[in-house]
Amino acid sequence: MTDLEILTELEPVVEDNLNRHLSIAKDWYPHDYIPWSEGRDYAAMGGVDWDIEQSQLSEVARVAMITNLLTEDNLPSYHRTIAENFTLDGAWGTWIGRWTAEENRHGVAMRDYLVVTRGVDPVQLENDRMVHMTRGVHAPDEFNGPLDQVVYVTFQELATRVSHRQTGLVCNDDVANSMLKRIALDENLHMIFYRNLAAASFDLTPDQSIVAVTKILKNFGMPGTGMPNWRRNGVLMVKHGIYDLRQHLDEVVRPILKTWKVFDRDDYGPEGRKSLDELGEYIEKLERDVLKFEESRARIAARTRARAEREEDVATLVGE
Repeated sequence: MTDLEILTELEPVVEDNLNRHLSIAKDWYPHDYIPWSEGRDYAAMGGVDWDIEQSQLSEVARVAMITNLLTEDNLPSYHRTIAENFTLDGAWGTWIGRWTAEENRHGVAMRDYLVVTRGVDPVQLENDRMVHMTRGVHAPDEFNGPLDQVVYVTFQELATRVSHRQTGLVCNDDVANSMLKRIALDENLHMIFYRNLAAASFDLTPDQSIVAVTKILKNFGMPGTGMPNWRRNGVLMVKHGIYDLRQHLDEVVRPILKTWKVFDRDDYGPEGRKSLDELGEYIEKLERDVLKFEESRARIAARTRARAEREEDVATLVGE
């Protein structure tokens, strides 16, 4: 099917799911999640500029919050990509507008929280925002058309939900955790919308749908890729379980594939069956990679504990 035919056939599904979304989505307001009483002026207003001693967040929490916020900041790029692959007409356009408005609240809330509580350096945060938004986010050349976009955003929204929830837990702050739980709920509702569209696409054109799923998963990357300090920050977040391979496989990939029943369908043609086999091989490889990753992380953790114990023993001897 052509992209135009797919968009046309799926529009009633978009409308149904848009109405469903509007009936269950709860209004919320970023200002209700900010401890404004903790705010104080910075130097430009006669106050004191940021110092790391002012932050109540651990290094992991700071890194995760910055990464998640900068990811949310690139909303203009995501809006552009979705608009280019979908259409701004009819139910599609209404959904794009609603989705964009809801996503925009996430960055507003997170930035206000971090600036008011002095959780991170606001100057560095702004500098990184300028760099990341100037670069923008560009989908790989292999990703094109509405099916690829629907499939990608389904996985991406759920992955972002996991990242926000885990970040809330490591912040060790009830306010931050409450805010990120609320943001994660939005991400989950958005994921369900796209997941339902993809499920309908499997009934409409199963071969094209499974080809899209296989392509997206084999080339999947979080939308924060390329932001300043991405590699270092990403390693730290993986190390501390903000979003790692195990979570990607067990909490994102497998649940979505199970919902779509991709391995249970019997309506694929030759191209679809070939792509399904390729997907199965990829999942097996991902499972092996997860085990290797966990073994490596366990070895590193053991060495770290052993080093800490040796240092403690030395400190005890010196003290004696």
